Amino acid sequence: MSIAEICQRHVITVDATATLREAATQMREHHVGALVVTAEAAGQNQVVGIITDRDLAIEVLARDLSPVDVHVAQVASRRLVAVPTNASLGEAAAMMKDAGVRRLLVTGDGGQVVGFVTADDLLDALAGPLGSLASAVRSGIARETSERSTIAPPQFRPAFLPHGTPGMQEPVRTSLGR
Repeated sequence: MSIAEICQRHVITVDATATLREAATQMREHHVGALVVTAEAAGQNQVVGIITDRDLAIEVLARDLSPVDVHVAQVASRRLVAVPTNASLGEAAAMMKDAGVRRLLVTGDGGQVVGFVTADDLLDALAGPLGSLASAVRSGIARETSERSTIAPPQFRPAFLPHGTPGMQEPVRTSLGR
């Protein structure tokens, strides 16, 4: 399975000059935790960064900054990490690990952004095959149990060791004399 099969193709962008309140509003309206930050350069919109809900919490709320006075470009991460559409899930997970990120841009053959993939997307994609494997193990155990002939449970009889057998202890006597 490739990243192209699981990535989100609808990429939500925000202009670098937008306020943090505008960015937060877009995140809420589109139910996303990150926006791709763009800026116009040479007559084209260029991707210049990413801003996440975590950025808003840690960089803005924790510092008591005004969301209407701070612009997206001031907080957004400019370190872009991307994978091509033909990357495998394992390659994307390794890229996230190596870069220390939870989201990756997905790029087409020409280097253009065509999607966005999150750690949650990878977990969802990997959970399906793992769930199927777990079900296979459970059904194999159930099949083996039903196919095996039932054996009568053994009859247990109490067995006693004679007194004086090494390792046996004498009964403990208490000071109460009983």
